[in-house]
Amino acid sequence: MRSTGRFAVKTVALLVALSLVASCGLPRSGPNKRELLAGSVEKKGDAFIVTVTPAISRATAVQPTFGFSAAFQNAGLVGSDTISSGDSVSITVFENVKDDPLLGNSGQRVTQLSEVQVDGQGFIFLPYAGRIKAAGQTPEGLRQAITRQLEDQTPDPQVTVARSAGDGSSVSIAGQAAGPGVYPIEAPTRTLATMLAKTGGVAIDPDIAIIRVTRGSHTGRVWLKDLYENPALDIALRPGDKIIVEEDSRSFIALGATGGQNLVPFESETLSALEAIATVGGLATNSADPTGVFVLRNESEEIANAILGRTDLIGEQRIIYVLDLTEPTGLFEARDFQIRDGDTLYVTEAPFVQWQKTLGAITGTTGAAANIANTANSGN
Repeated sequence: MRSTGRFAVKTVALLVALSLVASCGLPRSGPNKRELLAGSVEKKGDAFIVTVTPAISRATAVQPTFGFSAAFQNAGLVGSDTISSGDSVSITVFENVKDDPLLGNSGQRVTQLSEVQVDGQGFIFLPYAGRIKAAGQTPEGLRQAITRQLEDQTPDPQVTVARSAGDGSSVSIAGQAAGPGVYPIEAPTRTLATMLAKTGGVAIDPDIAIIRVTRGSHTGRVWLKDLYENPALDIALRPGDKIIVEEDSRSFIALGATGGQNLVPFESETLSALEAIATVGGLATNSADPTGVFVLRNESEEIANAILGRTDLIGEQRIIYVLDLTEPTGLFEARDFQIRDGDTLYVTEAPFVQWQKTLGAITGTTGAAANIANTANSGN
């Protein structure tokens, strides 16, 4: 009788364990493959399930494109010696008289005026010559203008003019530049690339560096790599240009059975699904299902209609792209499929993982129940 009672208690303990496992959800990293596929539009869900093929990869390979407008690209180089408001000029006047010169003291034939500031209206003031327009002129043009103003007052004046770049012919550089500050536009630094080189380049990884230039109400952006690879993007600078070095702000989310579950920044201008998986440490060896690699994305109306062969979809559509790495071309498809900003990369757990968790839970619960039964028996 006692043996029968012990058997009954153990049986009850096992039933209790099974009941607990059945009623309580086991821990897991997210929905399994079957549950994700059950959310398809075909099964009255709200997402379209799309298997990645070469055609799908080509249709969805849309990355942000940057560039400069025609207004930026068609602007010619600023003259290396063009004078602007804020610049300073040095003026030397040689007078052809020995006594009583116009500008100097008696017996002084050479008069030097250093660091004459060009005012906000573009003028300088010179004794006996008055206000002379300097902004927009070259030093030679200003020399001729000064000579004309003085030649009626002193015989055969000889004039030299030298320009020093100042605040008027400068650009500002900020952000992730190696040397932020205000820099004059000079002969060697009249283009964007040469000015960046003058400042020491960028303080971030060049692969994710974006250069933004603001000129008045117009703004253009380019990838740093494109700037150096495409001479047409090396635009001529203008006084007052604002140059900002920015870090690429795009990111994707990695979830599920991967080596890391994080918000992951892009590490290059383009990022494939295979590179994204590698970035987070690859698939979790002991739990990932290589047939269940998903990319979740809100796709534009145009692309959604194209990949689904439809014309009636309006607005953004939820798309779940499926990658099966066990297929003969699975790794190639993952290599060619481009990840975009805001994507969610999700890897499901293999089916056997849940079985292991279930068996572990049952074994542990049954063991606990058996201990309770043994304790009860020992009390008898």
